[in-house]
Amino acid sequence: MTTSPNCRPVCRSSSTARSSLHRPALFHYLVTSLLALFSSPFSPAQQQPPASSMSGMQMEHQHTGTMTQPRQLEFPRFGRDQGKADATLFTLPGALELAHKKNPTYKQAEAGIQAARSRAHQAGLYPNPSAGYTGDEIRGGESAGGKQGFFIEQMIVTGGKLSRSRDVFAKETKLAEIEAEEQQSRVETAVKMAFYRVLAAQEMADSRADLARIATEAFETQGRLANTGQADETEMLAAQLEAERCKLAAHQMDNTLREEWRTFAALLGVPDLRLQTVSGDLESGWPELDESQVEKIAVQSPATRIASSGAERASAELARAQREKIPDVMVRAGLDYNHEPLENPRLATGWEWAAQLSVPVPLFNRNQGNIAAARADMDRAEAEKQRVNLTLRERASSAFDEYANARLTVEEYRNNILPLAKKSYGLMFDRYSEMLAAYPRVLDSKRKLFELQNEYIAALESLWTTGLALQGFLLTDGLEAPTQPGEMDRTVRETNLPTPERTKLP
Repeated sequence: MTTSPNCRPVCRSSSTARSSLHRPALFHYLVTSLLALFSSPFSPAQQQPPASSMSGMQMEHQHTGTMTQPRQLEFPRFGRDQGKADATLFTLPGALELAHKKNPTYKQAEAGIQAARSRAHQAGLYPNPSAGYTGDEIRGGESAGGKQGFFIEQMIVTGGKLSRSRDVFAKETKLAEIEAEEQQSRVETAVKMAFYRVLAAQEMADSRADLARIATEAFETQGRLANTGQADETEMLAAQLEAERCKLAAHQMDNTLREEWRTFAALLGVPDLRLQTVSGDLESGWPELDESQVEKIAVQSPATRIASSGAERASAELARAQREKIPDVMVRAGLDYNHEPLENPRLATGWEWAAQLSVPVPLFNRNQGNIAAARADMDRAEAEKQRVNLTLRERASSAFDEYANARLTVEEYRNNILPLAKKSYGLMFDRYSEMLAAYPRVLDSKRKLFELQNEYIAALESLWTTGLALQGFLLTDGLEAPTQPGEMDRTVRETNLPTPERTKLP
């Protein structure tokens, strides 16, 4: 005979167990029967068969207390016990409003628009004139002479180059505005996804806690069965291992919930936000999408619009480069006082006007190199539009495949698997109530139901996150800084096209 962790004796031999354990049970039964007999000698309800004639299942029913403590069916359910007022719960609209106020990327996007508009205004301003002093043949002594005066110089911009420069920076302003729209979509999508991850983590934490409780109850039941010789040490150890495993999983899920909340709080821009219960419904309202969403993303995504606007900017750059070969005109006018004496020594020549006009001759440099480069950039921008379109299709197809599988899983669990598991659990409980099944079998059926509920919650989380990502044009990083218009066409721009999960590095 050995001793179990809870200090209850566990017998290795079932025959030895019955002979050693039935005597105290029989003695206890005789004592309670005599007391019941003297208290109510004619009450047949209190008469029970001797313990030696009771089957293991009957003894298990008697020991678990089905007559004194009737058990009830227990099914998993969604939603925490939210006894508080709804105003104290954290809701999705409140989260979006808080993110709009606190997330720093909104301010960055607005600053980008203002900077682009300011650059466009600056590009259209006319060059400042120059003013200065001139002196020629200046000498002193008795016969003063020479010229001294001032001038004003102005560059005359020709060929409409200023208006073309304004066009270039106007396209950058448009890029910044689209980037701000994209950033809003990115933040809102990221906040929604984080919100439903927290909601799913809440449900999963409660479900894991229920599983741990069921496993602990199964372990205690095995202990009671071991005391009546109906279970051996191996069954006790297996039940104890399962209980410890479920407790560990419950603690890990609590840590996951806190991690998801910290991520959620960071996206909101309030990293010290205390952990709260979020209010939402996982089972209804999830995005209803079909395969046309892939085409919608490829055509309407902000990334596609940015690529198109980039091509327009490249075209404006080409028009500006073509006008650059037209020379500007430099105009200079001045007024000098000539001290050279006239025939009358007492009189000087006086004030004299001076004018100068210069135009560079485009003999060697006609800006041909910059024109060719701008034309190549425009061709590259046109190809970039096609590349972005194809990349979005490829990544949207991958995301929609995950969404479709998650939706299929959710519908299968909700319509078929979970109802069957509930029916199996109910039938097993009825058999137990009729003393046709042992309570450990009821616990196994109940545990299976709650495990399937965990899988259902995980499928719902995947359905929500993939659906929201598709609705948000695959823009899922709410803390990525908006890209500057001048940096749109470089490698870092790929961050606007999220990498599918299957190609991400671990």
